Amino acid sequence: MTQTVNFNTFHDSFKSIRPDNFNYHGLRALFDYFKQLEEDIGESIELDVIAICCDYTQYDTIEEALDAYGLDSREELEENCTVLDCDNDSIIMSNY
Repeated sequence: MTQTVNFNTFHDSFKSIRPDNFNYHGLRALFDYFKQLEEDIGESIELDVIAICCDYTQYDTIEEALDAYGLDSREELEENCTVLDCDNDSIIMSNY
């Protein structure tokens, strides 16, 4: 059994379970990323809020993310993980 999830449902699912993990812009970037990924692989992706919160982190700036991993450039970060730009200059990255 599957349910189609739009952005509002996606947003509400996070806000009800893990309200502080991602801001609005981060949730929009994640939603768009997963929708594109579904199209690219031709399969549906299950919405698992807890797993996404474990697998991805939002940072206020790219510099904050680089500091967290002791890296010098965005290119180094992108060699190791997925990096999503958010509308408010924050980033989402997959944890590694």
